[in-house]
Amino acid sequence: MQPTAVGVIGVGRIGTMHTHNLVRHVPEARVKAVASPHIDRDWAAALGIPIATPDPDELLRDPEIEAVVITTPSGRHVEMIRRAAQAGKQIFCEKPVAFEPQAIAEAIAAVEAAGVRLQVGFNRRFDPSICRLAEAVQAGEVGRLHSLRVINRDPRRPPVDFVSRSGGMFLDFTIHDLDTLRFLSGSEIEEVYAVGAALVDPNIGAAGDIDTAIVTARLANGALCVIDNSRETHYGYDQRFEAFGSKGNLTVDNLKPTTVTSYLKPGVYEDTPLPSFIERYQDAFIGELRAFLRSVREGTPVAATGEDALAAVEAAVAARTSLAENRPVHVTRRAAGAAEGGSR
Repeated sequence: MQPTAVGVIGVGRIGTMHTHNLVRHVPEARVKAVASPHIDRDWAAALGIPIATPDPDELLRDPEIEAVVITTPSGRHVEMIRRAAQAGKQIFCEKPVAFEPQAIAEAIAAVEAAGVRLQVGFNRRFDPSICRLAEAVQAGEVGRLHSLRVINRDPRRPPVDFVSRSGGMFLDFTIHDLDTLRFLSGSEIEEVYAVGAALVDPNIGAAGDIDTAIVTARLANGALCVIDNSRETHYGYDQRFEAFGSKGNLTVDNLKPTTVTSYLKPGVYEDTPLPSFIERYQDAFIGELRAFLRSVREGTPVAATGEDALAAVEAAVAARTSLAENRPVHVTRRAAGAAEGGSR
């Protein structure tokens, strides 16, 4: 079978990473075109990509391109999903699909009307350790699930101009953690309570956002959850996960450049965590694109759906309301027939 012709719309930091992965690590794909307002044609040519254009419609009009990867700024995701669906393209879109549930529902409706697939970039669902943890939890290896804990801390704060257009910490950052709770547990988030502050950078607070947060959640299966977020660690990308239940405890620890531990007179030393999400989730980023292309080629369901995106944003919006009003907030599900638990 010939590789599927793919186009990438938006080649900022994430789009560039996905393009490199498609070219170098996804044999199911042939990147035919990239589109971005300030496109680097020399970069595209060096990767063997024949079409580099500032106009995404040039890509969408190409009948050979069967699938698109959308990595535009988040505020344009729904527009691009709608246009790609109308053009009959299979769609991979980075998270969040939108900042409000109604907009995501509209994107889902556009995809369903066109009869195409939409996979959302919840990359943790393809991380080998997190997948193993989810399988173990849902197979009952920890017994009845009592609690989940997710630690998600960035190595360096983002620029303030990014913060002002990101949709806020819960929609830009914590949304991965909210999806992880659903993925690990196989259960829906029913209630959240969020506290937060700008403790890393007062300029982030001045821009109307927070950089430090604790979110607690109650799941439909009764389990209690804690999400611990920070925009800056100074020691690497801190990603840890824990599932505790009636039979015991399972954890996923940080990945590090090496596993060497030095036992010396001044003290005991080991490597700090990997420096960024690109290194930590490299295998997962490749895995999600390969899974998307397999779904396109084999006609099978995608592994992270528009409904999963909707559920995560509904929980993020509830966390935003909780922070503003200093109270627990019930998560309202707007999607008709939403199944218990995230798709696997």
